[in-house]
Amino acid sequence: MSRIKTVFRAGHKALIAYVTVGYPSLEATLKVVPRLASGGADIIELGIPFSDPLADGVTIQKASFHALQNGVTPETCLGVARQLREKTDVPLVFMTYYNPIFSYGLKEFVAASARSGIDGLIVPDLPPEEGVELEGLAQAAGLDLIYLLAPNSSEERIRLVAERSRGFIYLVSVTGVTGAREDLPTNLATFVARVRKVASQPLCVGFGISRPEQAKKIASLANGVIVGSRLIQLMEEDESLMAAQRLVIELRRALDSSVS
Repeated sequence: MSRIKTVFRAGHKALIAYVTVGYPSLEATLKVVPRLASGGADIIELGIPFSDPLADGVTIQKASFHALQNGVTPETCLGVARQLREKTDVPLVFMTYYNPIFSYGLKEFVAASARSGIDGLIVPDLPPEEGVELEGLAQAAGLDLIYLLAPNSSEERIRLVAERSRGFIYLVSVTGVTGAREDLPTNLATFVARVRKVASQPLCVGFGISRPEQAKKIASLANGVIVGSRLIQLMEEDESLMAAQRLVIELRRALDSSVS
């Protein structure tokens, strides 16, 4: 059983936290990830900075730009993953775009990720129709390749992702980019239900989640929540990183209360 799969146990709602590697500094990444894990995050997404992050909103775009300016590369991220694996046992997932993987070499990147203690890959711009090669390499290396679905996904696309995604399915709450939002979309329950009809994997919802009450509402629909932009903002505002850790603690309490 993969380390990711063990997170989704009965009576537990998963909390997945995203950070951009190298933002605001490599030291901050190495410090904040164990704090988020100790605060209750079940899985950590490590964002590999990329120059054209199509799925990301202003906050994560800015973080990626800053990290790139600081010289962060995929090789840097692999090194950070190795160091983090020594500090925490929670599953680590690379969130990256296809170009950095292709440039590194698919086989080489997957092998290096596995050696670094990475448990899964999320590649927002890789459709399942084009993911067969990476899927095979990832599966052979013991990594879960996690696909995304958006509210406007066709029934055919939902079925395809349900057949191919491993670990969990990443449900994008809105058609658009990442970023903290005040309100959850009104059609979220319908979207989750559409996927639930055909998918046996856990379903985790991301994009726009920033407050405990939002997380608790989503927990009534899905198996987990994904929070990124708000954590990045808090890391900007509070260099001690305590604010980011407090948010994770509050989100964990909200998710736990949803199943108590």
